[in-house]
Amino acid sequence: MQPRTALLAIFSTFLQLETDHVQTWASDSKLRRSMQIHLEQSQKADLSAKFWSLYWHKLWRAEFQPDSQQVSAGHLSAYLQETCYWTAQKTATRFSSSRYGVSDYFQIAMAQVDKILKGFNSDQGFNLQNYASATFASLMRETLRQRREIDICSDWALLRKLSQKRLVEALKNNGLPQETIDSYVLAWTSFKAIYVPEQATGTQKLEKPGAAVWVAIATQYNQERTTQLPPNTAAITVEDLEAILMTCTKAARAYLYPSQISINTPRPGQDAGEFLDQLPNTEQTSLLEEMIATETIQTRQNQHQQIGKVLTAAIQDLDQPSQSLLQLYYSQAYTQQQIAEKLEMKQYTISRRLTKLRKTLLTALATWSQDTLHISPDSDVLKAMSSSLEEWLTGHYGEPAPTAPALE
Repeated sequence: MQPRTALLAIFSTFLQLETDHVQTWASDSKLRRSMQIHLEQSQKADLSAKFWSLYWHKLWRAEFQPDSQQVSAGHLSAYLQETCYWTAQKTATRFSSSRYGVSDYFQIAMAQVDKILKGFNSDQGFNLQNYASATFASLMRETLRQRREIDICSDWALLRKLSQKRLVEALKNNGLPQETIDSYVLAWTSFKAIYVPEQATGTQKLEKPGAAVWVAIATQYNQERTTQLPPNTAAITVEDLEAILMTCTKAARAYLYPSQISINTPRPGQDAGEFLDQLPNTEQTSLLEEMIATETIQTRQNQHQQIGKVLTAAIQDLDQPSQSLLQLYYSQAYTQQQIAEKLEMKQYTISRRLTKLRKTLLTALATWSQDTLHISPDSDVLKAMSSSLEEWLTGHYGEPAPTAPALE
């Protein structure tokens, strides 16, 4: 993959993948125009990509207009393309037995960029790319875990696994009015009440109900509708009931695992036009000037460098087996179980050693924070530091490293 170096490309181009390989970088004209305007207004050519990522993230948080917020999100999505791709490649290697490839993981993660933007705290001065790398990996693993279960569920098994809260959310997401949702939920509860598997386990391949069961479900629905639905609600037939439940399953699958939506998607309800067709008339010049004038970013960058030195020194003070364990876990993507098997140890022993190592590094970080920043390490501060430590370790060991020495 050819890395992007120009700021204009970094914040306005997107990876085009074909069979898990990078085909090209595709430029988005709307984002390119927006970024070009801001670069011209800044009048400073030496601003870094990190500066602009913090700028767009701050603007994204401050926006109240959906169109303007979408522009900021688009720039940040472009910025995180390479981070997401390398994380997807690492995940695909780690879970090679999965039927998902790099492009699948990439799409899964990029569809959840909003979670990255909402969770990132720029005030701590850490790198958005490092945070995104750790969070992307977590999202990919969790989605894989859920999809392995959901993909092998039949429609009828999925209906039994759904909670009412998730079903209602899915139906609302599908654009159905509340009155229709109420009738669909009643059909679903009637299905769950009548169609109970004979075995408590092994319901993932649950078969379609038989004719007698369908009649019983419809009867249950028609009896309950008189008290739970409006008086004018018509009785339901078996055919209508099956159609309703199939709509529920389709809505649930689409809601739980949405497809990635292109930033060039036409606006809902319009024959022409895209999400990014209209840029705001005002370009938030005052905010840009404020961010360029302030020295806050430089201060946070300096703090981030100092934290890196503190943690690097703390790692170097560890014994060789401990350093090797960290490298295996964070750089070579070994799971705790794989490390345990390699060392002929118990998995819980590896878990305890990793926990102890994190505690050692966290103590070094807390001590530096108290001595240098005069911040008392209370529970909230330690929680934030712990999250930042995990992010830093992921970024620190993210670069290709030589083979780790054998653990003793």
